[in-house]
Amino acid sequence: MGFKTGDFPPVDTETFLDLPLRERVRTLALHWAEYGFGTPKMIHTIYLLKVLVLYMIGGVVVATATSGAGPFWHIDQWWNQPIVYQKLVLWTVLLEAVGVAGSWGPLAGKFKPMTGGARYFARPGTIRLRPWRRVPMTDGDTRTPVDVLLYVGFLAALAVALLAPGHTTASLLEALPHNTSGLVRPALLVAPIVLYVLCGLRDKTIFLAARGEQYLPALVFFAVLPFTDMIIAAKLLIVLVWLGAGISKFGKHFTNVVPPMISNSPTMPFRSIKRAHYRDFPRDIRPSGLAAFMAHVGGTTVEVITPVVLLFSTDRWLTLAGVTIMVIFHLFITSTFPLAVPLEWNILFAYLTVFLFLGFPNSARYGVFDMSSPWLTVAIVAALAFFPVLGNLRPDLVSFLPSMRQYAGNWASALWAFAPGAEAKLNTIAHRPSLNQIDQLLAMGYPPEIAEITMQQTIAWRSMHSQGRGLFSMLYKHIPDLDAWTVREAEFACNSLIGFNFGDGHLHNLDLIAAVQARVGFAPGEWIVVWVESQPIHRNVQCYQVIDAALGVIERGTWAVGDAVDALPWLPDGPIPHTVTWRRDDVPATSR
Repeated sequence: MGFKTGDFPPVDTETFLDLPLRERVRTLALHWAEYGFGTPKMIHTIYLLKVLVLYMIGGVVVATATSGAGPFWHIDQWWNQPIVYQKLVLWTVLLEAVGVAGSWGPLAGKFKPMTGGARYFARPGTIRLRPWRRVPMTDGDTRTPVDVLLYVGFLAALAVALLAPGHTTASLLEALPHNTSGLVRPALLVAPIVLYVLCGLRDKTIFLAARGEQYLPALVFFAVLPFTDMIIAAKLLIVLVWLGAGISKFGKHFTNVVPPMISNSPTMPFRSIKRAHYRDFPRDIRPSGLAAFMAHVGGTTVEVITPVVLLFSTDRWLTLAGVTIMVIFHLFITSTFPLAVPLEWNILFAYLTVFLFLGFPNSARYGVFDMSSPWLTVAIVAALAFFPVLGNLRPDLVSFLPSMRQYAGNWASALWAFAPGAEAKLNTIAHRPSLNQIDQLLAMGYPPEIAEITMQQTIAWRSMHSQGRGLFSMLYKHIPDLDAWTVREAEFACNSLIGFNFGDGHLHNLDLIAAVQARVGFAPGEWIVVWVESQPIHRNVQCYQVIDAALGVIERGTWAVGDAVDALPWLPDGPIPHTVTWRRDDVPATSR
């Protein structure tokens, strides 16, 4: 891999696309195992510069200059200032909501242009996805001027709170008598909180893009809690995020996440180490024992045990060890450049770990038992745990982000299959700021064959995860001539329709398909979607749907997670077993 030149799969571009789909998936999955996406290092450099200059330096400059806690180059003067912590959270929310933080750029399926977010959310006529049908005044799937006004108002309210000078409170001075920078004025947080909720009820995409499941509770704590309670509540929040992510890795899915993530890391130059994460490369690229160790010792164990230690430890050295482990943990994730590219989120969490547990240690009366009321502690824990518990029991009701199942491999996912030539119909959608990814690559000068193979690398990546084997199994069952069809990874593809995705299949479920169908009008059998829900924590199966865009759901059923995990990515032994629970009979042969 060079700085400007990537590692493209070593295939004959003139004949490769004529091969059977299974053979293409096998070839591209084996290439991914050694090179990942093969992205030129120039792209990673762009991401690093964005994080360093725009996010880190920009955020610290804004936070310190507007609060009197600087100058920004004197880190020792501001790293433990509460208002800097508050403003860095606000800065992160603002960048996420605009669309220049997570899910940005080519690694997230945005090639030209590289930004979604505001280009969609501030434009009337784009697709809007409401989270719950029963919420009044949220009907429809088209963004209106009112939606745009709410969104722009949200950004403006965040900016006002971010730029306003600090305000001293009695509870702050009681805890920190010599503090002069104050806190963000609580009254300035009311508008961002209210607009966070209103935007989210109208369009779940905005709420999830702004990472409302984590930052909205933080803003509420800033607005309503006295200082010491605010710090303790923030500790409870970050610990719950870690624990939720750690517990979600208990199942069989997460081990499959680690090898392709390591393979895609530009900081891992040795192919021998990448290969070691697979059982018997190139014959068997299921996870090896090393991958299982990395997943459940370096991942699960760290995210479950270390946060508990940090929450209750009053020993300085034990706390320092825990902080060091979690900072390394987040920096390691950053170094792998996961495809949703949540780099800013990981950098913020590394800083929050230091700020909360070293800046305000439990031994200085900022422990969980030092909150003003035990009932307040219980209420905060119950509120923070509600959606993670519900989401693990009923993943169909809650996005995997509020469920706190970040990057656990247990995802709602989908593959889209288009009859020859049908994918181009998506480009007829009015008010859409971006074309299909294949057309974005063509606009960048990619030859058609190179652009198509690049896009097919993403479905090979999906095949390396557990749910991918089930999804491909359903496609092979329902589309006999699948080799001639165009297959797309839905997480990537939906980015060009709604401007954001973060591995959440709820953003490209039946609601999005219906919204697109109303605008395009695919004929029966032209666009087939195989979609699967996350595995509930208490069941060993995943529930799938087969959807014809023109007809709706045509089949429902389940497959055993164990069967999906045990299969090779390219399914040389055929589709995995599945159980049909419902089938619609009056559908064309290609859709059955």
